[in-house]
Amino acid sequence: MRKEIMSLLPQLRGFARFLTAEVSSADDLVQETVLRALAALDQFQPGTNLRAWLYTIARNLFYETARRRRRERDVMSDYAASPDLARSDAPASRGDDLRDLDGVIWRLTPRLREALLLVGVQEMTYAEAADVCGVSVGTVKARVSRERAQIMVMVNAARDGAAMPDLSGMPPHDDPPE
Repeated sequence: MRKEIMSLLPQLRGFARFLTAEVSSADDLVQETVLRALAALDQFQPGTNLRAWLYTIARNLFYETARRRRRERDVMSDYAASPDLARSDAPASRGDDLRDLDGVIWRLTPRLREALLLVGVQEMTYAEAADVCGVSVGTVKARVSRERAQIMVMVNAARDGAAMPDLSGMPPHDDPPE
């Protein structure tokens, strides 16, 4: 089982890189994922998809860490009694971001980006991606579809020489009911 986990490390690292957007954070996420997987090895059911199991652990760790950081940021913001002045999501040079598809993808929400990564980059089926994300196949299909539409909006805006639209103001999409 350990050899199988080791053989999946490059794919797991790629998945973690897409989730975190930082090499060092991705490495930390992979390390913690492997540690948790080895600690819970008795919970893995032989005959099931090991890659999906590892991706699920990594995904859950990523969201757990993001929630913790958000809570810490909120507490510190309340403590300072003033909103944070520096925002990490402020748009950078719009033209530079659109020269590389990677820049466009990183502007998408993590859930949508995750769906595209699993289906498009990791070549998982919609069913496998749904298992990793813990949602229905229809939800994964909807997320991939929304992501493709948002990418097209950004690419078309760049092609027309217009400023890249701010997708953060787009109305939230509810995933289809489970």
